[in-house]
Amino acid sequence: MCMGFGCNAAGVTGCRIIDSPRERLIAILTNNFVPCNGRFPTLIAILSMFFVCNFGILQSITAAGLLTLIILTGIFMTLLMSFLLSKTLLKGIPSSFTLELPPYRRPQVRKVLVRSIFDRTLFVLRRAVVVAAPAGIIIWALANVMVGDQSLLTIFSDFLDPFARLMGLDGVILLAFIIGMPANEIVVPIIIMSYMNSNSIFELNDLDTLKNLLVDNGWDWITAVCVMLFSLMHWPCATTILTIRKETQSLKWTAAAFIIPTVCGIFICIGFNFIFTVVL
Repeated sequence: MCMGFGCNAAGVTGCRIIDSPRERLIAILTNNFVPCNGRFPTLIAILSMFFVCNFGILQSITAAGLLTLIILTGIFMTLLMSFLLSKTLLKGIPSSFTLELPPYRRPQVRKVLVRSIFDRTLFVLRRAVVVAAPAGIIIWALANVMVGDQSLLTIFSDFLDPFARLMGLDGVILLAFIIGMPANEIVVPIIIMSYMNSNSIFELNDLDTLKNLLVDNGWDWITAVCVMLFSLMHWPCATTILTIRKETQSLKWTAAAFIIPTVCGIFICIGFNFIFTVVL
């Protein structure tokens, strides 16, 4: 789970240390509830824009506290879904784990670095490149291919808008998450590109300018919370999906790893949006 904070794909490969196949599978299926580095920029930016801008000198402390709360929410969902899976789809007797401490030896730094680079880093980067190249072509086509006076990006976002509104989002946000499957880092740039009707991805360096753009397109604090919740709980990135497929050797469990966090995120966003827009 801790490795997932850096990269969920690395977290999935890290599950190899678990001896029990059942518990290893549970860990793989719930790994995506832990926010990775690709999601932290989105979470931090939204927190800074909508929730801590009026706290003066306490902005950093408040942002850190709220981000910690989000992380704890992800950990709670990981433990909750692990418990539910162990009682339903993946029943079994919990295994014990004995940690044996080997004799102390001088660390072999060169060996550790080489093994990490070739066994982990290059493995993940290769899969990322395989996914990112075709994804870039798709994003360019959606933004530049016009049907009448509208781009495909606009047409698809309008189609998704009614369902996205139920979740407290809009069609642009939901489409950005879908297109951003290759890498969570590009979700916010895609949102900006769509709102500004641009045909290329770029970033705004000023958070105030970005906040004004989002507010002008209908964002409020409820939208911000729903975006953070869905960022925390949605399908794994494409690299992680490929890694899960390789580790489990099963399309069924790969699909389960896609569906479980997505369904949780959809229902939690719908519930949150319903409570704060209809009930209250």
